[in-house]
Amino acid sequence: MNMPKREHELNQALESMHFGFRAMIFKPDQRLAELGLSRIHHRLLYFIARHPACSVNELLSIMRISKQYLHQPLKKLVALGYVRQKTDNGDRRIKRLQLAAKGKKLEFELTEAQRQRFAEIFEQVGPVAEKHWRRVMALLSEQIEF
Repeated sequence: MNMPKREHELNQALESMHFGFRAMIFKPDQRLAELGLSRIHHRLLYFIARHPACSVNELLSIMRISKQYLHQPLKKLVALGYVRQKTDNGDRRIKRLQLAAKGKKLEFELTEAQRQRFAEIFEQVGPVAEKHWRRVMALLSEQIEF
């Protein structure tokens, strides 16, 4: 049975997204596996690095994930010394998150490989294509329902 042209194009877009994502996470995932960590640990390190001193609830909101999904990976990062939790000065119930020195080092190592790959690709395709890519990603992100 012949697939309609538009369906075929959309399937190609889905496959491109799948393989593109796989290529972007390949090296970081290998390094994480060496350390007994996974992709969620990288994401936590990444967002804590960009939102230092955020609370656990703020991190949940930023990442759009559940407390159950966050709990064990965050606990592991704290236990391994990658993340520090500090009690908030104004409200002792709130824990503030910050990367420890080794967490900063690991986050940079993992993320820098991805930044460099984006830089290479955006250089190849040019600013107009990059702008359109960013628009597509923004629209995909806005439509997430949790």
